[in-house]
Amino acid sequence: MIPCSVFIVAQDEANNIERVLRSVSDFAQVLVVDSGSTDNTVALAEAMGAEVIHQDWLGYAGQKQFALSLCQQDWVLNLDADEALTPECIAVIKQTIIRNDIAALRFARNDIFMNQLPNKWMKKPNNLRLYRRQLAHFDTSEQVHESAIVEGKEIRTQVAFTHFGYNRIDALVAKNNLYSSFRAEDKFARNKRPSLIKLALVLPFTFLQKYFLQGRITNGKRGLILATIDAFYAFLKEAKLWEKYLVDSDPNKKSK
Repeated sequence: MIPCSVFIVAQDEANNIERVLRSVSDFAQVLVVDSGSTDNTVALAEAMGAEVIHQDWLGYAGQKQFALSLCQQDWVLNLDADEALTPECIAVIKQTIIRNDIAALRFARNDIFMNQLPNKWMKKPNNLRLYRRQLAHFDTSEQVHESAIVEGKEIRTQVAFTHFGYNRIDALVAKNNLYSSFRAEDKFARNKRPSLIKLALVLPFTFLQKYFLQGRITNGKRGLILATIDAFYAFLKEAKLWEKYLVDSDPNKKSK
């Protein structure tokens, strides 16, 4: 068994949970923290041999911090239920956890979109997912796009895990709508002021960045669609921050 703990935060992931658990079947500890599934996520996870713990929802970062606290191995790996490791990922993990000079490993991420992997010319997102347990924690004030904060040296690999959660347009747009609200709330709570210039320019600038600089143009129709969705997500975050000031805030704090 690979001496590493895997933790997965899940709710109503019956369509995904077996795939991710199958990809980590060789790890010493596999933990699923379920926040109240109404489908058979729990039964499927237990049948796959995972340790399943119930925890009412604490927020994205809070839930992951709770899961991290239950891990027993010195190294921990965080995956979402709609993700899966490849054999190449497992090989890199084995090479990493025997080293004494690093604290964390950041992976590339292959987002399946409309049933297709990104081509080799597209820039891939990356995520910090493997780290030493005692050197890591989550900032529970962050509502979304949470990532572990690790004290120590971080390295990167171009080896990518696979992400299935953005495969369909409706799922991606629904997540963007939810996450943009959380991001606007986080910025508002930190007294981040909206910018009219950014509101006007963030959509076209993001589209150009994604489509040309990050290589979406090389992925045909899918690349055009994805770059447009990404640009609108950037616009939504700024628009919803304006909404917080113009509609939801105290009248004395409204932007002119």
